[in-house]
Amino acid sequence: MVRPTGRVLTLLELLQSGGIRTVAELADRLGVDGRTVRRYVDHLVDLDVPVESVRGRYGGYRLAPGYRLPPLMLNDDEALAVLLGLVAGRRAGLLTAVDTAGETAAAKIRRVLPEQLARRLDTVLESLAFTAPPGEVAAPETGVLLTLADAVRHRRPISMRYTARDGRHSERTLHPYGIVTHSGRWYVTGADPEIGQERTFRLDRIADARTLPGSFEPPAGLDPAQRVLSGLARAAYRHEVTLRIHGTVEQIRARLPASIASVEVPELAAGTDPHTENWLRVEVRAERLDWLPPVLASLDRPFVIERPAELRELVIALADRLTTSARQA
Repeated sequence: MVRPTGRVLTLLELLQSGGIRTVAELADRLGVDGRTVRRYVDHLVDLDVPVESVRGRYGGYRLAPGYRLPPLMLNDDEALAVLLGLVAGRRAGLLTAVDTAGETAAAKIRRVLPEQLARRLDTVLESLAFTAPPGEVAAPETGVLLTLADAVRHRRPISMRYTARDGRHSERTLHPYGIVTHSGRWYVTGADPEIGQERTFRLDRIADARTLPGSFEPPAGLDPAQRVLSGLARAAYRHEVTLRIHGTVEQIRARLPASIASVEVPELAAGTDPHTENWLRVEVRAERLDWLPPVLASLDRPFVIERPAELRELVIALADRLTTSARQA
């Protein structure tokens, strides 16, 4: 059975979510009648919570503007979700350049929780182990991230200073389409109006991002995540690999995702099953080649290496090692 105090706290949570809540809506959410809702509102007012009554056809109750929220009131599931989210975000590179932000936020939450619940959460965090150590994360500056997010939402162009991979600095203008996180890094994708091309930039290499006057219209059917993956696959690297692989796009993508490889799909005749295996042209750009032979072997599909010759030698060397190992008694 829910106690009246619990319903009063639930009422406060509903009002804290913002906007005007009608008496009928509140009564439905709390499972009480309108008269009881008004009594619960009086309880909050007695506790110095500034609940305002709004008259009119769409009237109801709301919190006074500028009201500062009371200390956190989280149940077990909510508290655990928040703390685990902070831990996972720090390991996945989803936090900003302030390395201690996640730790200080978790500490503040920990301090306002009831002691019994806090101790139980501590046991979870202390006993939690990960199968792999956290990678080195290049996090963006908080100001850059917030500026870009605001520009994406309001479709405003931005000016920024960018440092390329080779260390060169440049001033750029960008129409940002979206922000994407991939493999522990943050990217922004958009159009460079000066050259009329779409570009993808790493946020940790951006400095002094500023919103510019004006606005822009993003293309229809925009998918920022797919554009970032495609941009990474086309980026300039030390080696350009061209393969022909016999299989389906799904089979190839299982080992060569869109972020590292592009697959050229031929036009199919009308009525052809799209899952039919074909010889597909695949292009990969990579700084190193030593990881590709095991990946090609794991595809378990016929393939032909068109270039470079160095990759053929690495594949042959891997095959020789596997053959030698298999023949050993």
